[in-house]
Amino acid sequence: MSASKKPHMNLVVVGHVDNGKSTIVGHLMVDMGVIDQRTIESYAKESEATGKGDTFKYAWVLDSIKDERDRGITIDLAFQKFETQKFFYTLIDAPGHRDFIKNMITGASEADVAILVVSVKPGETEAATEPGGQAREHAFLSRTLGVGQIVVALNKMDDASYSEARYKEVKDSVEKMLKLVGYNTSKVNFVPVSGWKGDNLVKKSENTPWYKGPTLAEALDTFEASEKPTGKPLRIPIQDVYSITGVGTVPVGRVETGTIKTNDKVIVMPAGVNGEVKSIETHHTQMDSAEAGDNIGFNLRGVDRKAIKRGDVIGPVDKAPTVAREFEAQIIVIHHPTAMAPGYTPVLHAHTAQVAATLSEFVAKIDPKTGGTVEEKPKFLKTGDAAIVRIKPVRPLAIETFKEFPEIGRFALRDMGTTIAAGVVKTITEKYDPSKK
Repeated sequence: MSASKKPHMNLVVVGHVDNGKSTIVGHLMVDMGVIDQRTIESYAKESEATGKGDTFKYAWVLDSIKDERDRGITIDLAFQKFETQKFFYTLIDAPGHRDFIKNMITGASEADVAILVVSVKPGETEAATEPGGQAREHAFLSRTLGVGQIVVALNKMDDASYSEARYKEVKDSVEKMLKLVGYNTSKVNFVPVSGWKGDNLVKKSENTPWYKGPTLAEALDTFEASEKPTGKPLRIPIQDVYSITGVGTVPVGRVETGTIKTNDKVIVMPAGVNGEVKSIETHHTQMDSAEAGDNIGFNLRGVDRKAIKRGDVIGPVDKAPTVAREFEAQIIVIHHPTAMAPGYTPVLHAHTAQVAATLSEFVAKIDPKTGGTVEEKPKFLKTGDAAIVRIKPVRPLAIETFKEFPEIGRFALRDMGTTIAAGVVKTITEKYDPSKK
């Protein structure tokens, strides 16, 4: 069965910095035969030369950017493709460092499924899972941003002498945390692994005879394929726009919903500019059409390079993308040093867009587990609160309701280099019409 015939899934790997995400992913890729051992050995030599020892060799598979190697941390999103028995995966390796969390948000908002890595090493577990810990924050984000399926890799089992008691202890605390965030943990596999030694990544480990569940690779096959939203109207958030001599304007982005074909008439929002699709390509291959899930570049005739930018959304002329002046959303406050009051203006990150946005009104504080109202019109919101709020972007923003277009209806609010809140769009309370500028 060829790659394209298997259902495609985007996988994000999340968790606290230094809990071993890159090592797990690198070693998994080697054991699955995606990256050969020779490449790894050459990385190991380089790694030893930098004085990091060969501990870092698996992490280096993904951190192949020079700057990242020198610093020994994962910065940007690394894309790697691989296949399991059932799926064709694109791996989005999400950085753990706090200042890289906006990449993590871009990653999670495109992901279908996640591997949450939590170290079982005493001290590391607690730092990751307690309030303010990154495993907790990432689990929260993943859930709010619509990553419905997750597998937990309990890493560094070799540091815990492969103790079943330690595995159970950490599993229980992570399970509690995931329940709190809203995951149905009866469907979550907790796999005891060593990213460094390779236990239970692809092959069952003799070091954990007490563990009867799937390996990490097998757990990836227990996920259920999500239906491709091809039947919905076309939506392509723009990542970049190129001006290519002899070709013209070439926007690049991922088809989130619907399909696009050559000669289609499309509209760029919020600008309200019409264009015609002249050609489409993916990974340097020309194609007549593309559908939800495809990353493409396409030539748009009739659209000036200056009329389109990152964060714009392209759709069909007759079912144009919605542009909001104001919308109502459900948010969860992930981290705020004090408390926020109406009038607060952080930066909103939605699909590929970034725009300053004012929280104009706090409608209600809600119970995150039941969705019921706890307090009408609260005066302020603090870390851990869930609420319905009204948000006014400082300029019109192409965005949809989460119900109709989950891919485009989720967002994060960031300020001072950290994620303040994550949320989903409930209703668009005031639309913007470019024809009535």
